[in-house]
Amino acid sequence: MTDASAWIPAGNADSVKGARFLEFLLVGGGTLIFLPLCHLARAYAGADDAELALGFLAFHAAVIVNNPHFAVTYLLFYENAKERAFGSVFKTPQRLRYVLSGFLAPLLLMGWAGNALYTHSAERLGWLLQLMFLLVGWHYVKQGFGVLTVLSARRGVRFDRFERTAVLAHCFAGWLYARTNPRDPGQDSLSDGVFYTSFAQPDGVALVTRVAFALSAAILCWVLARKWRRDGGLPLVPLAGLLITVWLWVVYTRVDPLLVYVIPALHSLQYLYFVWLLRKNRAAREAGPPAFKSATRALVVLAASAIALGWLLFRGAPNLLDGWLVLNDPVDPLGPTPYLAGLGAIVNIHHYLMDAVIWRRENPETALLLA
Repeated sequence: MTDASAWIPAGNADSVKGARFLEFLLVGGGTLIFLPLCHLARAYAGADDAELALGFLAFHAAVIVNNPHFAVTYLLFYENAKERAFGSVFKTPQRLRYVLSGFLAPLLLMGWAGNALYTHSAERLGWLLQLMFLLVGWHYVKQGFGVLTVLSARRGVRFDRFERTAVLAHCFAGWLYARTNPRDPGQDSLSDGVFYTSFAQPDGVALVTRVAFALSAAILCWVLARKWRRDGGLPLVPLAGLLITVWLWVVYTRVDPLLVYVIPALHSLQYLYFVWLLRKNRAAREAGPPAFKSATRALVVLAASAIALGWLLFRGAPNLLDGWLVLNDPVDPLGPTPYLAGLGAIVNIHHYLMDAVIWRRENPETALLLA
């Protein structure tokens, strides 16, 4: 097994430490730097000015961070699509997941959004948006789980089935706790210019998920303590990536009101780090000498393609469609930017579903993460 510093010449201890620290920042540790910066920004600039400035920066930074992280999923997923769907690349269960997520799911999502847009139904478009908001926490905690397991494996540390179950239980409990605390009684909401009414959550659900989250945290602490005693330590960077993802990006996002503007970018960097690992190792395996130049060229092409596709999906296409097709006088009942909302929801949900296929152990290419 190797780790993130495997490409550094042997004996350069400072470089190894630097690579480990950079990895820590990329998989979630940067949150611990942004938190005090957010506090200082509010203290010295005022809450309103700090929020306005950070929101402005986050909106424009999305072009090179957030949006490409969605777009690169399409570039990874649909590569060699014919072989993956109909050939021998995947075994039958993985091939079925691939076809369902890659072909059936987008058709259903586009049909759902298309019907809502054609009939000018804010209610049906609101249902799609609520599905997106429900699944985003699931997507985040699953990625945090992947950070722990993959980076631990790169360090030669394995989690047995019971330990993995305890970690996953805590991830899912955190996701459900965050979605139900505080309880949503059903209220008017606004997303990307679309007004809708959210689903009312049942009475008592907040208490149930609160208890489940606390219990899962206690079990996880016991499991980690047992592993520490048995193995003589824990993989700290992978564990930090998991806990920061669950606790700060999903559960306690309001620990600072400005943090919510930064979390999507931090999540995207975490994701892109693993894309970089995957493609760097693949390029190095396939390329002849000089492998470094070939790998760099491949990564630059992938990055440029992701930025271009991300702009098209989240800026170019929605702006064009909203400008051409949305009524301004009288005002469309869906609001001024329904195509921005609809296309954004489709891409987000589809991204979650494709990720659940790409990063599975059943995908042979994920073995490159450990190369």
